[in-house]
Amino acid sequence: MFVVDLGKGIFSLPAKEISAGEARNFSSGLAIRIVNLLVKKPMYPIEIARELKVHEQKVYYHVRNLEKAGIISVVREDKRQGAVAKFYAADKPAFIIRFKPLEESQKLLGKGDVSFLKPFIVDGKLDALIIVGSPDPHGPEKARSRDGYYGMDLALFLGSFLNHVSNFNVKLDTEVRDADLRNNLILIGGPVVNKVTAMVNSKLPVRFDRDSHWGIKSSVSGNVYPNDESGLIVKSKSPFEPGKFILLVAGKRHAGTRAAIIAFIKNFSGVCSGNMHDRAVNAKVVEGIDLDSDGIIDDIEFRE
Repeated sequence: MFVVDLGKGIFSLPAKEISAGEARNFSSGLAIRIVNLLVKKPMYPIEIARELKVHEQKVYYHVRNLEKAGIISVVREDKRQGAVAKFYAADKPAFIIRFKPLEESQKLLGKGDVSFLKPFIVDGKLDALIIVGSPDPHGPEKARSRDGYYGMDLALFLGSFLNHVSNFNVKLDTEVRDADLRNNLILIGGPVVNKVTAMVNSKLPVRFDRDSHWGIKSSVSGNVYPNDESGLIVKSKSPFEPGKFILLVAGKRHAGTRAAIIAFIKNFSGVCSGNMHDRAVNAKVVEGIDLDSDGIIDDIEFRE
């Protein structure tokens, strides 16, 4: 559970629900001061008493009540001067009281959408490495990727489902090492510009076909999509590590990659619905459309 402030930006804290009876422990100013300390770091009662300049018996009284209410808990024990000192910490940095059942709010994701994003996003945390093609010449065709900056839109979309990001989660394909491949992977760009995509391409139900000038070939329908504006979105088990998955968002050219990312942003439920010819297969083919005739793709149609 989280408390969220959607004011100037999105700010959140992990929270724990407590009953009105348990909340009575906050009626004491000293209890509140104790919890304020224990939110910052674990401490033992004598240390708390010294910090707050109060008698330790008063601290012990509130600590017992706060622990009984589940507001604080013992996180470790150390030997201090021949005795065992119990270090306490606040169970969560925020606590809430609920006076009526939760009500359904506007849905960002349906059940199918949630399952599609797993295991890349779990409990509001990103559990995946995003790999984009290098903009420098590389690979057998000395290609330069132009897909990377489209990936920023995808990252912003995924970020709307995250509570926070604590690690660096993006690498160029030229920076990837064997250990990186053991993660869940989100790949942006086709096999010409992204060498990791090239490694998994042949194992996908919808893939890029070299013999078709890198058009998209579907083993589900048997169709080939040769247009530069064609893109694909495939979620599949990782060939590198058991239990891990890959998500490929790519096009024959950068226009196709843009189309695939627009599908994520404008019609995510359609992305999650599975292939038109076999709903059990998480592989979609899209084609970009320039609705306003300005030379830039701004919408898509699903081809399968």
